[in-house]
Amino acid sequence: MPMSASPPILYVDDIHLTHGVTPLLAGATLSVGRDDRICLVGRNGSGKSTLLKIIAGLVEPDDGERFVQPGIHVEYLAQDPSFKGFLKAEDYVLQGLMNNEDRQRAFQLMADLHIDRDAEIAPMSGGERRRVALAKAMAGQPEVLLLDEPTNHLDLPAIEWLEAALRQINSALILVSHDRRFLSNMASQTVWLDRGQTKLMRKNFSHFEDWRDGELEREAEAQHKLDRKIAREEDWLRYGVTARRKRNVKRLGALHDLRQQRRDYRGPQGDMEAVMQAGDRSGKLVVKADKIEKSYGDRVLIKNFSTQIKRGSRIGLIGPNGAGKTTLLNMLLGTLAPDSGNIRLGKNLTPLILDQQRQGIKKDWNVKDALTDGAGDLVSIGEETMHVIGYMKNFLFHPAQMRTPVSVLSGGEQARLFLARGLRQSSNLLVMDEPTNDLDLETLDLLQEMIAAYDGTVILVSHDRDFLDRTVTAVFNAEGGGHWVEYAGGYSDMKAQQKALARPTTNDEKTGKKRDTQADKNTAKQDANAAQKPAKLSYKHRYRLERLPQEMADLEAAIAKAEAVLADSALFTKDPRKFEANAAQLEAAKADLAKAEDEWLQLELLREAAENGL
Repeated sequence: MPMSASPPILYVDDIHLTHGVTPLLAGATLSVGRDDRICLVGRNGSGKSTLLKIIAGLVEPDDGERFVQPGIHVEYLAQDPSFKGFLKAEDYVLQGLMNNEDRQRAFQLMADLHIDRDAEIAPMSGGERRRVALAKAMAGQPEVLLLDEPTNHLDLPAIEWLEAALRQINSALILVSHDRRFLSNMASQTVWLDRGQTKLMRKNFSHFEDWRDGELEREAEAQHKLDRKIAREEDWLRYGVTARRKRNVKRLGALHDLRQQRRDYRGPQGDMEAVMQAGDRSGKLVVKADKIEKSYGDRVLIKNFSTQIKRGSRIGLIGPNGAGKTTLLNMLLGTLAPDSGNIRLGKNLTPLILDQQRQGIKKDWNVKDALTDGAGDLVSIGEETMHVIGYMKNFLFHPAQMRTPVSVLSGGEQARLFLARGLRQSSNLLVMDEPTNDLDLETLDLLQEMIAAYDGTVILVSHDRDFLDRTVTAVFNAEGGGHWVEYAGGYSDMKAQQKALARPTTNDEKTGKKRDTQADKNTAKQDANAAQKPAKLSYKHRYRLERLPQEMADLEAAIAKAEAVLADSALFTKDPRKFEANAAQLEAAKADLAKAEDEWLQLELLREAAENGL
């Protein structure tokens, strides 16, 4: 997407806005040409949504200039649009559209987005409302289109449709989104809003994080040079003052200016300090689903689906809204029974469930109440306690926000607060429903790192393609008619496998002749049938299956004994050899236990297959 060389059709310059005593915007500048595709990025609470509202003319800044070329139509999609005064989808989308061409476009957009024109807005889901708001924003063909978190609540087909539609329109774009893949695909320039000011990178968003880190390194180096200069001047003040009064006064004034410059400096916001509390290890097998099905009336959501989820797996559930992702998730967790088939849950499961409705937070709670469950000033984190203010700081909340009502927090702050609540408890099964909504890029990075380091099993529902690629090892994809297919890898891996499977014929590399695809199918079917024939359990296998439980119990006892010895903090000083011997025994026992569990799981699955004729 080439950058526009034309004069700006809209710009804001030197924008200042203060909320309370803290400057939110302190000299922000942004210029838009006719062909520009700009993404606006920054931390939660940095003022991105506020700056968009100023650009749209909805918020008046304390100071600064806003210019819009005469005749330019600016359309704004809010992060949380208001539908007040509108009963049906068609009423909202058609508001303000006078000419027939725009109205026809609106009808086409509603059809493309699968919006029932006569549907009432009030009972709609978040995804349905988002599609209605997008149709309204795009229908009038604005010269400038401002989109605040347009992919929130959209499923993957809708996100991919939106990308294609935005490539076709002639509007200049300013995008605010947490979706890395969406920003990389749609924007050719990146504006970073940081500590109230904007910096422009004339490159695609995919270059942003390296560029940002370089800017922060240069800033840190400049501050280091400033500190050294102040130190030299202070040394002069103590030891080098001469009788030349005028020169001394001028140099002393310059030192005062340097000190003020350091006092005025606002360093970058720190990162969250959070870890997931690991619980006791679960069994090797976490969930086994065998030919499960679920329907509601004539609507089939899950049909003949089987899978095995082992400890340490990272599973992503993806598919269109309404395909049954939440239904399948609840069945895998054992909270919803299948119509037919069997669900078997593993042993010693301690789940932590973070749902997108953010349940558990009462409407009248403030930040402190949400973290302490309304009881006192201490937060219970696993088996430890911590003062609520210290815990708040770990999640980038200012102490002054302790009594801030949850209802007035931004979407990103509410997401961080809900994450902070969840991470108080230990678990070995992490379940997350749309965890990326409203989180900034830095918090997403930390969440990805925590998932990677988590010593447990992860099942998540997400429409964020980049997040899926970075976190999961397999995806369950809804492919219509209740059929779910399991793919190894993340979202991009799934798309590559689907593309390969979609090829009807292939050319023989040596002869150039087309293969007989029907013969290939028959061969594949024979191979599949052969693979599905039940294997008999040998005497050796049966013997091992009987012996393994006792072996695992003995190894667990050895681990507990070694851990008890090593719990003596003074052991290493008193008896280093004993410490090293027990540490070695502990590692060996853990390795042997892992092997035994693997062997038991494989034999147990083989036994079940033989007994059930699978």
